[in-house]
Amino acid sequence: MHREKLDCAGGALLSSYLIVLLLLLALIICTVSTIVCVSMKGTICNPGPRKSMSKLLYVRLALFLPEMVWASLGAAWIADGVRCDRTVGNGIIATVVVSWIIVVSTVVAIFIVFDPLGGSTAPCPAVGPHHLDSHESSQFLDGLRTAATSVWETRIKFLCCCVGTDDHTRVAFSSTAELFSTYFSDTDLVPSDIAAGLALLHQQQDSIRSSQEPDQVVSRPPGPSQEADLDAELENCHHYMQFAAAAYGWPLYVYRNPFTGLCRIGGDCCRSQTTDYDLVGGDQLNCHFGSILQTTGLQYRDFIHVSFHDKVYELPFLVALDHKKESVVVAVRGTMSLQDILTDLSAESEPLNLECEVQDCWAHKGISQAARYVYRRLINDGILSQAFSIAPEYRLVIVGHSLGAGAAALLAIMLRNPYPQVRCYAFSPPRGLLSKSLYEYSKTFIVSLVLGKDVIPRLSVTNLEDLKRRILRVIAHCNKPKYKILLHGCWYELFGGSPEDLPTELDGGDLTQPLLGEQSLLAHGSPAYSFSSDSPLESPTRYPPLYPPGRIIHLEEEGTSGRFSCYPAARYSVRWSHESEFSRILIGPKMLTDHMPDILMRALDRVVSDRATCISCPAQGGSGVDVA
Repeated sequence: MHREKLDCAGGALLSSYLIVLLLLLALIICTVSTIVCVSMKGTICNPGPRKSMSKLLYVRLALFLPEMVWASLGAAWIADGVRCDRTVGNGIIATVVVSWIIVVSTVVAIFIVFDPLGGSTAPCPAVGPHHLDSHESSQFLDGLRTAATSVWETRIKFLCCCVGTDDHTRVAFSSTAELFSTYFSDTDLVPSDIAAGLALLHQQQDSIRSSQEPDQVVSRPPGPSQEADLDAELENCHHYMQFAAAAYGWPLYVYRNPFTGLCRIGGDCCRSQTTDYDLVGGDQLNCHFGSILQTTGLQYRDFIHVSFHDKVYELPFLVALDHKKESVVVAVRGTMSLQDILTDLSAESEPLNLECEVQDCWAHKGISQAARYVYRRLINDGILSQAFSIAPEYRLVIVGHSLGAGAAALLAIMLRNPYPQVRCYAFSPPRGLLSKSLYEYSKTFIVSLVLGKDVIPRLSVTNLEDLKRRILRVIAHCNKPKYKILLHGCWYELFGGSPEDLPTELDGGDLTQPLLGEQSLLAHGSPAYSFSSDSPLESPTRYPPLYPPGRIIHLEEEGTSGRFSCYPAARYSVRWSHESEFSRILIGPKMLTDHMPDILMRALDRVVSDRATCISCPAQGGSGVDVA
């Protein structure tokens, strides 16, 4: 179309550049197409038909060299200031920029994904540790673990390069690397294998649920005291969820109010003066304060302290006087930054020194450190003393969502001795938080609220190990190509369908061994997975089983409302649940959205509204609070 416009100074050079680039791209497209065709052969556990894949990958890797050279030459020729038609010049610049984007993104992806220890951890009878004595075998495995942790730490530092390098951050990097190396180093799975396994698990899960008979679920109606207690706690959850949401500041407020949010808090964003209270935090504090006022409905004078200081193991929080409930409310923010994610992933356990008679006090390390930080601020800085000097008759209530819920629960346990009347409302808390004894101790003053299939209240190292075992099992039983599993899985997640005709087992009966044996999915000598065992895996010693805090209220959506249901129209059942009901991760399209604070607030609004309208008709209201 524009060939005649290359009749200019340097045009022949650019014409040659484009012709060679087209030929190079054609060769790359052919190579990638061949890779796609070969990768579609076989099954996850049967890589035999894909044995030529390594050679094709090396061919593609070799093509990066001329691609990078030609992209460099194109950049140099453009930099020389070739004077040709503007359309042609912009087209050449676009090809150069896109070429470099592809090259750089591929290099970064290889750096993050490539496992230099793959050959070392793969099963190899000639060098496997089973041919060594116990001392040499121990040294061999320890060396592999150390090397795997180092690889993961390098990846995490690269991805979180903007977080900082203080002592807490370095400890968090090490803890996170240890967690990932412990979880992934004994398997031979790639991300698409995991995605296929999750798709199969969801369909298998729905198939089992649909095959259950109604009389398999034994339930009994709640007593009057239980129902009254549930109503009271639901009303409290509905009220205090506003404070947990307010702790997120302006981002959540604008997300919940995309059209009017900025207009409502715009005046506070532009205001230069501060209030008379001690406001500690980073940038745009006034924007945060404006959204907090809008969310809670309180006044400036009702806030004792607002902090948006955010570092690893140090969470933002606010302290306010709630005159409606006559309480001093401490709200801790949930996960909203890379620093918070590192706090979440510091998942090993550490002991808690508490002034109580509870034995075996262990908790999630990262969340425990964050709770200690808030505790020191509240006590050492005199924040709680200031609050109770203003309202001495008020009681202490601590709330939070997600990571903030875990920190709030631990903070309530720490403050239980000086403030015996403390109450805590933990919204969507992580499961892997407290030891068994602390979980039992927390039932008297902590209430947790969980929505639907929310993955976080089911998330712990123990449950992740169980999920890994189930993924390995369902993959080993499946005889379909991975691309078919993923396509079917995407269709099922988006549009639903019948889970009965799913490829979760081989044709012809039960399978007692994987297609190519257990060794095709696991590194040699891995103790983490037993193909024939149905029991949950025991965690490593650094990750003992942990439990969620307090008594648990579970909101479940009634019926099958479809993948694209409108949340305000959804109806929910409400009941007290035992922690054992959250001892396994459930796969579904709402396992992530059910954790979002705005979705939880809508569900609470709906539940409280429905129960208020049905308060005079117990026969209808009782059906929603059956205790399984």
